[in-house]
Order: sequence, then C-alpha cells, then structure tokens
Amino acid sequence: MTYHIRVRAGAVIIENNSILLIEFQDERGLHYNLPAGGVEPKESVIDAVKREAKEEASVDVMVGPLAFVYEYAPHLNECRYGQIHSLGLMFECQLKEGTLPKMPSAPDPNQTGVRWVPLSELANIVLYPNMKAHILEYVKHKRNIDLIEEHTLDVYPMEMKK
Repeated sequence: MTYHIRVRAGAVIIENNSILLIEFQDERGLHYNLPAGGVEPKESVIDAVKREAKEEASVDVMVGPLAFVYEYAPHLNECRYGQIHSLGLMFECQLKEGTLPKMPSAPDPNQTGVRWVPLSELANIVLYPNMKAHILEYVKHKRNIDLIEEHTLDVYPMEMKK
C-alpha cells in the first residue's frame, strides 16, 4: 500500500539560547536542517523523533510536546524539493543527561557537522525548510500542541479484545 503523503518527525532542541542543527554542504552550499526524517513502518512518531536525533546528531532525547507542523505540498511549491507531499511533525525535545551532540559514525550524505547555532544568529544561516521566523516565534511564546496517541487512550468496553 502506498500513500500520497509522507509523515516526517523532527526534534527542536534548544539549550542556552542556541538550537541544535544538522549542517550540510552540497550543491546548494552550506545549509542546515533540524534533526528530522521519515517515520518508518511500524514506528511511532515519537520513536521516529528519537531515532532521527540519534542517527543525525548522536543524541538521546526526551520528546516533549508538538512544537509545530510543517507541510510540503509539491504542487504548491513548483516541486522545488521533489514530488513527495510530506507532513513534518516537529517536537520540542530535551537532551538526556550525559548526551553530547556529535557527528554520527554513519552521517547522512553531505552532512558535515552537528552545530549549536545561537538563536541570535539564526537569521544569518540557510535553514531548510526556511522556518527560522517560526522557530523564533515558538521560542518566544511556547505554544505547544499535544500529540494524542491512540494507544494511550482509554478503551471502551465494547472495543476490548476477548
């Protein structure tokens, strides 16, 4: 079965007025991304956030509330990032005690670093997607959205398996 929208999950990690970003160097030059990627089959969104943070920044995170949702609709963007329609769920995360960001042993193609970028310098970098203003607004106001996971909800007696 195929679906027309890919679900992505990412980590928004902010400490000491800096944000943890993944650094890339490719045909677009030097740019940054949040630690994020596609949710794999039989993986929860929360588990995907943890996996992506580990794979891209070598960190263990505690996943907090949903910070914001990002949609890439190719037909509305001249397919600038490809043909796949995606929905990105970005979660506020905290580093677990004792974990330090570093380049992973198997980095993504064109990944050149893992960097703490001061929020005061965010306007001076290239971030894909270009959600710098949204990140700064989020940090200022912290308007979170709860992620409701079906497996955490009470089950009606008529729905219980026998």
